[in-house]
Amino acid sequence: MKKIAVLTSGGDAPGMNAAVRAVVRTALNAGIEVYGVVRGFNGLINDELIPMNLRSVSNILQQGGTMLYTARCLEFKELEYQQKAAEICRKHGIEGVVVCGGDGSFRGAQKLSKQGIPTIGIPCTIDNDIGCCEYTIGYDTATNTVVDLVDKLRDTCQSHDRCSVVEVMGRHAGWLALSAGIAAGATSILVPEVPYDFQKDIVDRMKYTSSLGKHHFIVMVAEGIGDVDKLAKKIEEATGVETRATVLGHVQRGGRPSSRDRLLASQMGYYAAHLLMEGKTERVVAVNNNTLMDFDIDEALAMKKPFKDQLFKMAAEISI
Repeated sequence: MKKIAVLTSGGDAPGMNAAVRAVVRTALNAGIEVYGVVRGFNGLINDELIPMNLRSVSNILQQGGTMLYTARCLEFKELEYQQKAAEICRKHGIEGVVVCGGDGSFRGAQKLSKQGIPTIGIPCTIDNDIGCCEYTIGYDTATNTVVDLVDKLRDTCQSHDRCSVVEVMGRHAGWLALSAGIAAGATSILVPEVPYDFQKDIVDRMKYTSSLGKHHFIVMVAEGIGDVDKLAKKIEEATGVETRATVLGHVQRGGRPSSRDRLLASQMGYYAAHLLMEGKTERVVAVNNNTLMDFDIDEALAMKKPFKDQLFKMAAEISI
């Protein structure tokens, strides 16, 4: 193998830069040329490739976002554009591509591989919703960001005896809401994986907690649950407690990656580059029980991540 490329796709996640850095330096150390693809699959079909060297990835380990930029590319679902991307790879002599992103990005990698270009996926998503992987790059940093923001929000919430309904990212997955909710001491946590009873899981918990002397509340909500403004209004009407909704939004994606995400991304980038060197394709890198491994991309996309029901139950018992 003489040339490979690396790209970042889908939503950005803290630690993507660390993964890119590891891929580039691992390949260069083995005498392999590396190209960076600008703006994901969109950049691949538009031939936006740049040669990378050791200094190209200097001082990016600690930076959030992605120095290669990212974009969603709906065109890549069509065979015409998959073939075009493969032809551009062949034009540059690229023999393999590392794709950093979530499940949508892995589907793109899968399609590219079917066109004869070997691909390896690295899971980068703050939602932590990749079935084959215990922790995805960006999840730890996003959790810490949410906790920091909610800690600040709690100060004013406590000062005014309010309830704050906090929406975090996670349209189909409640991992971020659950982990941040526990770490921030939320009174109630609402996630897409577990149906909730408004009276039992919110109102009754708030009233019980209030009877024990606590008069401020945090309700942590994954965005897939629905309209938090309506939920806040409903809570205020049912409890008489002044309730405000706060949508944290894209601030959750930004910021310097945590040491855990930097380490994980470095390990996964190194591992992915070596998979390509070994002639592997259509694999997704994963970490489980602190062990790096890889899965067939079809298998990885088909896997459903079991929600940690015991952790959710624990949250309900200790956040009173």
